Amino acid sequence: MTDGHEAVRDLLAAWAFGALDPAEEKTVPAHLARCESCAAEAARLKETVRLLDGPPLHAPARTADGVLSLALRTRPAVSRVAGHAAPYAAAVAGLKALLPELAGRWTTPVVHDWDAHATVAHLLAADEHLAGRLGVDARVPPSRIEQGAHWEDAWNRRSADVIAHEHGRTPEETVADWAAQADALLATPEARDAELAARAVMLMGMRLPVADHFLVRAFETWIHTDDIGRALGLAVPLPLPEHLDRLVRLAVRILGLALGPTAPPVLFSVTGGAEWVLGSEAEPVRAELSLDPYDFCLLVGGRYTPETVPRGATGDAAAVRNVLERAASLAWL
Repeated sequence: MTDGHEAVRDLLAAWAFGALDPAEEKTVPAHLARCESCAAEAARLKETVRLLDGPPLHAPARTADGVLSLALRTRPAVSRVAGHAAPYAAAVAGLKALLPELAGRWTTPVVHDWDAHATVAHLLAADEHLAGRLGVDARVPPSRIEQGAHWEDAWNRRSADVIAHEHGRTPEETVADWAAQADALLATPEARDAELAARAVMLMGMRLPVADHFLVRAFETWIHTDDIGRALGLAVPLPLPEHLDRLVRLAVRILGLALGPTAPPVLFSVTGGAEWVLGSEAEPVRAELSLDPYDFCLLVGGRYTPETVPRGATGDAAAVRNVLERAASLAWL
């Protein structure tokens, strides 16, 4: 890569997350040593990530019963993977526990224009991106996607192609392939070794460590499990508290970087947990915003709009709205 000023500035967010590839790990520090403006921006981003990580959250877990108790009983399997992959392992176990409730109900509308069968097919497509990077073979014929296509266009095209393919098969066949792919993903060395998972890869327009991409997969699997549960009239439990902690923190870190250094500063907190200042560090906080961690995840997942998400807010209404709109804009699910 080049060590030009603009090229390095484009890498600073990845640098703050510790997500540079080996060549960039040498080039970026060398540029920062001689460029005062980039060094200042890099320090600001690094401090933002550090502050947003903060101490552990202590959000309460919601209760569950029936089929959801079965999901909870299957969660000890997460001990076979490293901590960064445990939320994904638990989310996969939860969906596996819920799927038997779909017997005879696979055409139930779930989300977007997808029925239950299409929702599982979408997860097969969504997990495929990380699985492929980690050496897991695809289970669906490839799509014809133009080289250089925007990641979101490619993502949507692949999802649509896989859904169309899977609608020509039985739901049981789709579930079997999704489950086998998820199990293969959790059996990769990167799922069991934190050092290997520190390697950064570009997926969904984000260069993040593999460990963080496992969290993204956990988030999407749980969101769509929740979608299916709602469609069936069943309450799906929150991720385990320590897993919800990881999901919320990753979302807050990405939200903080998306807002940038000039956004009106807002003190953001999750109910019963940590708090962060989002936006400018050069001026006083203009507003305070508090969300339930579950509602925050649903907002980032596109299941709430900025207008409808339950919140506690005081101060500058425009500053609060800016945070909510930016959070909702992160949704791709």
